[in-house]
Amino acid sequence: MTQPRKQLVSIDDTAFYNITTRCVRRSFLCGYDKFNGKSYEHRRNWIEQRIRLLSSIFAIEICAYAVMSNHLHLVIKLNPKEATQWSAKEVLERWRCLFKGAPIVQRYAGGESLTPVEYEAVDICMESYRQRLQSLSWFMKCLNEPIAKQANKEDNCTGHFWESRFKSQALLTEQALLSAMAYVDLNPVRACIADTPETSEYTSIKERITPTFDLAKAVKQQTALQSIRQFDLPLKPLLNFEGSLKNTEQSGIIFDLADYIDLVDWAGRAIRDDKRGAICEHLPPILERLNIDINAWLLQTQHFEREYQALFSKRRQRPKRAA
Repeated sequence: MTQPRKQLVSIDDTAFYNITTRCVRRSFLCGYDKFNGKSYEHRRNWIEQRIRLLSSIFAIEICAYAVMSNHLHLVIKLNPKEATQWSAKEVLERWRCLFKGAPIVQRYAGGESLTPVEYEAVDICMESYRQRLQSLSWFMKCLNEPIAKQANKEDNCTGHFWESRFKSQALLTEQALLSAMAYVDLNPVRACIADTPETSEYTSIKERITPTFDLAKAVKQQTALQSIRQFDLPLKPLLNFEGSLKNTEQSGIIFDLADYIDLVDWAGRAIRDDKRGAICEHLPPILERLNIDINAWLLQTQHFEREYQALFSKRRQRPKRAA
């Protein structure tokens, strides 16, 4: 018997969760379907942009992701503290990126004058929206539902697209978190879709490596997220690696990014009986393959979030017209 999600997700136990959602009826989320000769590769961009959109709206961080041919894999961090810091106006703007809101909220957003009782109703709606914007269930609803509708419309059919409710697994230790992230990032390698992590498209490991060389391209791919640009909400990058423990408050992953990339490369070389693919053991280490100056690279990745937001903001600004 399935359990209520509130019994499976507890922020008091851990903020990190491993999420999996699969397609039903042999539907293709992405990839090439050899049975009907159709390619669904274009859907990968739908999903990746949807993940980044929702992460930027919700109080949820993305640690790792992989968009596969018949399933989607995520490692996320719940961040309810972020939601408590939002003003009522910001809560409303975030919610309206996805939904119109209740009629009373629409009137409030339109600047109509309301009675004291109606203002109280608006406050109740705002708090409801605040709770939903930090909920894993609402996050997955807003991810899966539009993708299913788009896919069914494209396939000219109706019915379930996803197999069942998404599956969530609590990650209670740092070892569990890193293991889950490495597993997700190695999905294309294990499925023989890619030979190495740096060539595996639509994965978080690819995104963590690519911006080092072409940050502008990585940001440009996200400029289609018009709904958050409408309210000038910042685009949220992947959850950062913070290295070792420090005396100050830390909200990122307590591990070094270069060490994590080495960990993924090392784990990918291990041959598994239950998986088809592995990284060739004769290849040099990943940082050597990428010809990276480790000191310069680490310095850049430490300030990546700041540079990412600055560049995105710069691209949002329209040039002033000549008088």
